[in-house]
Amino acid sequence: MRDTRESRLLLVLLIAIAFALITVDIRGGEDSPVDGARHAAATVFGPVENGVASAVNPVGNAIGAVRDSGARHNRIAVLQKQNTELKQRLGSDDRNRSRVRELDKMLAKAGAGQYGIKGAEVIAIGAAQGFSWTVTIDIGAKDGIRRDMTVLNGDGLVGRVTTVGPDTATVLLANDPDFTVGTRMEGNDELGFATGQGDRPLSVQLLNGKAKIKKGDRLVTFGSSKDRPFVPGVPVGEVVRVDPSGGDLTRTLYVRPFVGFTKLDLVGVVVVAPRQDPRDTVLPPKSQPTPTPTVTVTVTPSPNGETEANGEADTGKPDPNASSNADPVPNADAQADDQE
Repeated sequence: MRDTRESRLLLVLLIAIAFALITVDIRGGEDSPVDGARHAAATVFGPVENGVASAVNPVGNAIGAVRDSGARHNRIAVLQKQNTELKQRLGSDDRNRSRVRELDKMLAKAGAGQYGIKGAEVIAIGAAQGFSWTVTIDIGAKDGIRRDMTVLNGDGLVGRVTTVGPDTATVLLANDPDFTVGTRMEGNDELGFATGQGDRPLSVQLLNGKAKIKKGDRLVTFGSSKDRPFVPGVPVGEVVRVDPSGGDLTRTLYVRPFVGFTKLDLVGVVVVAPRQDPRDTVLPPKSQPTPTPTVTVTVTPSPNGETEANGEADTGKPDPNASSNADPVPNADAQADDQE
């Protein structure tokens, strides 16, 4: 449209009419004379407005999401960090509780045997030091550690120190094939030599081929001259198999170690030997076997000639209701004579 005087007058007239209609609509309130026209316009243009809004709203939402994405991302990052810290704290608490229990067991062993120990943590494993079963601990010469010192934990004998550096030391484990330790049987004091066999039970050569040994018997270290490399009384393991003697001078036993060599964590190096041999006092108390109940069946004759079976459970304890005098059993020959 060209900008002429007539077009400007028309624009002014339309604006004046619009203001007039607005004034009339506002003053009329609910009875406004243009209310019908408004409803008609809504009927005509409403679907068009909805279509336009449907097309425009995703764009507006996307713009809003982009505007808020920074704050939302920061909030998610904070929550993820808090969640990770919580998991680490829970895991750390479980590990700490486990290590406290392990430390308590080791201190109890040291106290029972009167061993002066220095605690250490296993920081490396493997054959890097030239042995097939070794670990590295985080204390060394600066901590008073010397070669050929006994190493134990809360379960028993771990091994002996072989190499010492300023801050670390290497421990040869008791299950290494190059490891040998003198042993003494609990109770009967039979002596022998235990040798490691990797992940299999220790092999023990008993000096007395006629010694009476059974499965479940336990061994401790015999001790060495001047307590190096082994102090006496450290638990070694439990007998799981005994080879027949066959008249030989020695006898072979197979012993399951008390220590789990694949899950070592905290250990103690014995830096002060006990004043006297603790013998079997460091061994844990033996677990009592649970008695197995047995059932006793008693057969008694009935008046009609039939027999009745009564079952009783025998728990190994005397029955207080049982009579001390048993009824005599009729003599079979006498009964036959009576019948004749």
